Amino acid sequence: MGRPLGINAVMSAAAETTYGATPAAGFYRLPFVSHGLGEVQPLLEDDQLGFGREGLDPTYDVITNDGDIVVPIDTRGIGFWLRQTFGPPSTTAAGDGTFAHTFTSGAPSIPSTSVEFSNPDMPIHSTHYGAAVNSLKASLTRSGMLNATLSMIAQGETDPAAVSAAGAPTVLRGSRFAQATGSITIDGAVVADVVSGDLAYSNQLDKVEVIRSDGRIAGVDPGKAVSSGSLRTRFATQALYNKARAKTPVALSYGWTLEAFSLIFRLPRVFLPKPKRSITGPKGIMADFDWQASGADAAQLTAVLTNDVASYA
Repeated sequence: MGRPLGINAVMSAAAETTYGATPAAGFYRLPFVSHGLGEVQPLLEDDQLGFGREGLDPTYDVITNDGDIVVPIDTRGIGFWLRQTFGPPSTTAAGDGTFAHTFTSGAPSIPSTSVEFSNPDMPIHSTHYGAAVNSLKASLTRSGMLNATLSMIAQGETDPAAVSAAGAPTVLRGSRFAQATGSITIDGAVVADVVSGDLAYSNQLDKVEVIRSDGRIAGVDPGKAVSSGSLRTRFATQALYNKARAKTPVALSYGWTLEAFSLIFRLPRVFLPKPKRSITGPKGIMADFDWQASGADAAQLTAVLTNDVASYA
């Protein structure tokens, strides 16, 4: 029996039909960078008096299973996670063998997921069930690896098993989008002098913390959808600064392309704050815009993934 190594770890995931019920089929083998899911059950110190200075046995508290999964933003696998974040997309065929999948914020319900992590070295497999995406975060920089961080809230985790619950999953992995192909536009024009940008979308999930004999949550309820982020710019012109001063919402987009494939996040109504223009040394002056999106007129965020996958239904 070998020692389990991270390089050999495998992640498989499937959308659940019923919250907390792991499906018998429909798993995808997906790439990942790291994960921090796992059941935690802390101990409560005993508070009884009258038995001397030596404490009595502690009591087990409720079980939680929250953590992040970091996944690469690629041309195929990211579509599964967009589906689990926003709900099933609307898909149209482009006629050239590609399909445009449009994911929209603000769905009335959020899908849950069964996520299995396996270490074939032992072998050992455990499934995190009732896992829902609380938030998705991505950053756009000039270089480096392009990843998305998924903050998950799960109901529970199975005991380690020697047999995988995923069976023979379908591999869903594509070429990775590169930071070097990224772009940011405001009102349809590419923004000059942007050093970096962050994008965050949150479902603001509310745990249904009822009294149960197993100490687990009964589910999660979606709260208000929130889209926010930042733009870090090297101050050269007053174009973006003037938009912020005007207090007029702008149309913002973040995106990456790879030949015929692309992923574009569009936010049609974004408010920019008036930023500081701090001078901290002899180099260029930087200005940070911590923006917020609004859904007053339409969906505050849409993500359009164009690839060769026919359906994420």
